[in-house]
Amino acid sequence: MKHILIVEDEEAIAELQRDYLEIEGYSVQIVTDGAEGLRQGLDGDFDLVILDLMLPGIDGFSVIRELRKSKNVPVIMVSAKGQDIDKIRGLGMGADDYVTKPFSPQELIARVNANLRRYHSMGDSRKAPKELFIGNLTVEVEAKRVYQGKKELILTNKEFDTFLFLAQNPNVVFSKEELFERIWGMESIGDVSTIAVHIRRIREKIEEDPANPKYIETVWGSGYRFKKY
Repeated sequence: MKHILIVEDEEAIAELQRDYLEIEGYSVQIVTDGAEGLRQGLDGDFDLVILDLMLPGIDGFSVIRELRKSKNVPVIMVSAKGQDIDKIRGLGMGADDYVTKPFSPQELIARVNANLRRYHSMGDSRKAPKELFIGNLTVEVEAKRVYQGKKELILTNKEFDTFLFLAQNPNVVFSKEELFERIWGMESIGDVSTIAVHIRRIREKIEEDPANPKYIETVWGSGYRFKKY
């Protein structure tokens, strides 16, 4: 049974989410403030976190920023704010998905299922190598870990999935639309500009000089290409 943490200060919304998730067979725990949500997220063993943006005490941005320092659990950020800047900021901090209130419970369930399916399917292929060695980077595929020498680089789920997909398909140019479809899936609802945010974040973590990347190259007018080593 998959365990899901809901961090939501509006109890009626949290309870509705819990009811629908439990009908789907998930085990659900509700937390109503940011500080406790962060503590549970760090200390608990959850398969996915549904995180509201506007929370008492510590807001959702602060929660995910701290959570991403040591955890790569899938996070769906939920907010009444619909501005693109909030979505980009949330995704840039490590959210895997973003849902704007009001939304239907069925949409939330679909996103939960999709994120869990992608999280557990990336690296399940028995044909894929367990490790990749790329320049000074070591990628542990099944463990979803990337090392630069002996230093571990903390990538979020979507950052890792995007990086791994490009690394396993070197010298091929993929458009933003193609990457969004491959990483987020056909059923996903979102903005392809998400890809640019994730590429920037990946470069900040793996590149010695993110402004002059040597791994993920921008092919102007076409998309992105991973340089083969």
